[in-house]
Amino acid sequence: MRVFLTGATGFIGSRILPELLAAGHEVIGLTRSKAGADALAAAGASAHLGTLEDPNGLADGARSADAIIHTAFDHDFTNFVANCEKDRGVIAALGSVLKGSDRPLLITSGVGIGDPGDGRPAREDVFDAHHFNPRIASELAGQALLEAGVNLSVVRLPQVHDTFKQGLISPYIGMAREKGVVAYVGQGANRWAAGHVRDVAKLYVLALDRAEAGARYHAVAEEGVAARDIAEVVAAGLDLPVVSLSPDEAAPHFGWFAMFAGADIVASSAQTREKLDWVPTGPSLIEDLRQMDYSVKKA
Repeated sequence: MRVFLTGATGFIGSRILPELLAAGHEVIGLTRSKAGADALAAAGASAHLGTLEDPNGLADGARSADAIIHTAFDHDFTNFVANCEKDRGVIAALGSVLKGSDRPLLITSGVGIGDPGDGRPAREDVFDAHHFNPRIASELAGQALLEAGVNLSVVRLPQVHDTFKQGLISPYIGMAREKGVVAYVGQGANRWAAGHVRDVAKLYVLALDRAEAGARYHAVAEEGVAARDIAEVVAAGLDLPVVSLSPDEAAPHFGWFAMFAGADIVASSAQTREKLDWVPTGPSLIEDLRQMDYSVKKA
């Protein structure tokens, strides 16, 4: 297939690209720069120049594709709500070029959207249209396209990691450098689901090949890693003390990150593994954090 891949030079998209090419697909990668276009050409893909701020331009790039994988997202979490709404517009624009066809569109969301609200791990078959997480905007846009007949499915992400990036934990590490302490909330018993970026990339390709309208998949290798365990490994890497904060202390300490710091975001991938025969094999989150070079400051 001819696949239009947004985020093609990003953390996850750049790992999906070689998986698509290895599977025999042709790839048109979205990039905002000539340097990105050159990198895509060197990898064996063609490029479409565009930005998330111009969804109609993205739709033009996707018009000739047989399938679309949308992984691009503005990760400025200080403007998280606005960026989720921007993603809603991008998804609507991409889906508009697929109406009246069976061409698949695979979008991206977060595992928290599958939270059943009863303390059990998030599941693929849970979709709460009134979920408090602003990322629900992406899935609401997808649901509207499904109802319009578009062949759309969703990959929900946990903390996606390697030894360079670890989802929300990367800005958490940056905050620890700035504050001089590595903090967690309460006893640090809240957990975050995780998945290695290589395994996540393979899942996207499996989901694309299945092209099941309405399917939701969880790219989860570990259902939950405790915040205190994460903090202790990060503290060792940064040579900083670990501190426990009360919920009241967490808000001024973490700022925008406070909404995530104490959250228990556990998720199952049992349905995903069974449906796609997906078997994660990558290192664990803690293993990658232990192997990270903490002397290198990430942007």
